Amino acid sequence: MKLATREDIDAPIEAVFEQLSDFEGFERAIMRRGAEVQRIDDLKAPGPGMAWTTSFGFRGRRREARIDLAEHAHPDRLRAAVKTSGVEMDVLIDLVEMSKTRTRMNFALDARPKSIPARLMIQSLKLARQTMLKRFRKRVAEFAADIEARAKSQSL
Repeated sequence: MKLATREDIDAPIEAVFEQLSDFEGFERAIMRRGAEVQRIDDLKAPGPGMAWTTSFGFRGRRREARIDLAEHAHPDRLRAAVKTSGVEMDVLIDLVEMSKTRTRMNFALDARPKSIPARLMIQSLKLARQTMLKRFRKRVAEFAADIEARAKSQSL
């Protein structure tokens, strides 16, 4: 199941990429939402090979996931592979410089089921595709607005 959207952000591409590369900030945000996250690599600088394990509640059950940063191409692309109980996801964020102060963020998620229960879950999500797409776009828009606000506050 593929979901994709794009958002324009009023911030330079460098500032947006910097915000997207704030992995410690994302770790703190995940923990504030009640999930557990543990970084499992020993890299000093952000780059491919960074990895995390996380545990979170979803649909009444505790789930485990592993997140691997597959690509960190400064300043225009981030790709992560997420593996969880029966589902593999590829998350791709492409940045395009529209002007010196405006950046377009293309955000795509591709979920592939690897088990029968996961296939049933993905199929049920496909039946509600329009609702899922609306929620996905709303969340990405909120994420983009947050990135824009943080980028502006750091440039002051």
